[in-house]
Amino acid sequence: MTLNEYFEKADGFGVLSTADQNGRVNAAIYGRPHFMDDQTLAFIANDRLTHANLQTNMSAVYLFKESGSYQGKRLYLTNIRKEKDSPLIDEIRRRKDKKTEGKQEAGSKFLVCFKVDQVLPLIR
Repeated sequence: MTLNEYFEKADGFGVLSTADQNGRVNAAIYGRPHFMDDQTLAFIANDRLTHANLQTNMSAVYLFKESGSYQGKRLYLTNIRKEKDSPLIDEIRRRKDKKTEGKQEAGSKFLVCFKVDQVLPLIR
């Protein structure tokens, strides 16, 4: 099963962890990744701490825990590009909020793309 297939079927939650240039770590809840191809994935990020950290440190870890179990994945990632207010964001977004549908959201959004360096199970 490919990572894309796994995340299409898996139910759970994820945490994306980044660090700044001084090694101070941040962790934030993120949805399932959007797969661009077998080894490239993307997240939609606001202009907050995760995005700021990726300006100086391109490494990240995405931890995904399946609902009702301790099964899941750890994805070790390297940021390869960012697109500010990309039109692709609206195309790939899974959650469409009816309250904000058709309205411009406050602040910039970034499509943050990563190369998958390593995949490990949540628990070995």
